Amino acid sequence: IVYFYTPNDLIEKFGDTQNFQKKIRIGGLVLERSIKKEGKKTIFIITDKKKEVKVVFDGSLPDLFREGQGIVAEGIFKNNNFVASEVLAKHDENYMPPEVADALKKNNVWKGDSN
Repeated sequence: IVYFYTPNDLIEKFGDTQNFQKKIRIGGLVLERSIKKEGKKTIFIITDKKKEVKVVFDGSLPDLFREGQGIVAEGIFKNNNFVASEVLAKHDENYMPPEVADALKKNNVWKGDSN
């Protein structure tokens, strides 16, 4: 089982723990103006509009990865950063991962349909 967390959940549960080696998933929105490239490595911030977590990913990103996009990343929490082994984005620009949509609704920042 791979557990899913929002940035707020992750920080509340593991904020005092710099390293959590169990594989988890984190989901939220890619923060505007946070994407930085360093060779094949991409560093960006994921947010649920309450908290933010820095994500480090070394690999090819999905075509629809961009600022403001809802994504889910899988990896480990290391040195207070989320080190992603995979970044997931559905190939439809109107798609929002269900876990991300639910978290945004819970935080009263959902801007999609009423479903």
